[in-house]
Amino acid sequence: MKVVILAGGLGTRISEYTKFVPKPMISLKGKPLIYHIMKNYAKYGYKEFIIASGYKGNVIKSFFKKKIHDWDVSVIDTGKNTMTGGRVKRLKKYIGKETFFLTYGDGLSNVNVKKLLQFHKNNKKLVTLTAVRPPARFGFVKIKGSKVYYFKEKSKTEEGWINGGFFVVEPKFLNMISRDSTFLEKEPLEKVTKIGQLMAFKHTGFWQCVDTKRDLDKLKIKFKKN
Repeated sequence: MKVVILAGGLGTRISEYTKFVPKPMISLKGKPLIYHIMKNYAKYGYKEFIIASGYKGNVIKSFFKKKIHDWDVSVIDTGKNTMTGGRVKRLKKYIGKETFFLTYGDGLSNVNVKKLLQFHKNNKKLVTLTAVRPPARFGFVKIKGSKVYYFKEKSKTEEGWINGGFFVVEPKFLNMISRDSTFLEKEPLEKVTKIGQLMAFKHTGFWQCVDTKRDLDKLKIKFKKN
């Protein structure tokens, strides 16, 4: 089963790194972010990867020129300015007519992708996304006048669920993506939601995206611990 990874964006919010490499190639413990994402899929036996490159795609191609484990890796240039939906659409001929995994090249998780796939098969819908708790960022304060009478460090459980990526997708979904400028997260996913064809697999374990340097620093600390 193929694993599609979106790795072509500009990564402007972490430009201190992306001046030199695309965001999925930022180093974490001596390996690129994208390597750690792929490693989790490979752990469950999914080793056929299609990487949708764009911005500084030559850096990704150069890294995967050498054989990485027993993985089958294809790096496809999907255009520098193509949006997330457009990138997936451009891969249609490589994906073929089978169910496939889809994720972002900047979000790490220990999600059990085998269970995710089984959940998708059981529900028989076009798309399944992995829902995660957003990382807690702020402490919650209640104030009377100028006096704090309640303080609690905000926990993940108080904040609902967000899209953590790690999708399972039926190829028919690609017909809902119209052009290069289409964002995956807008029209296509909104459309499948309206017709009742989007499911959420809830993951309460580790998940961390890398949007900013702060996110990357947090991730480095977590990797040092485990």
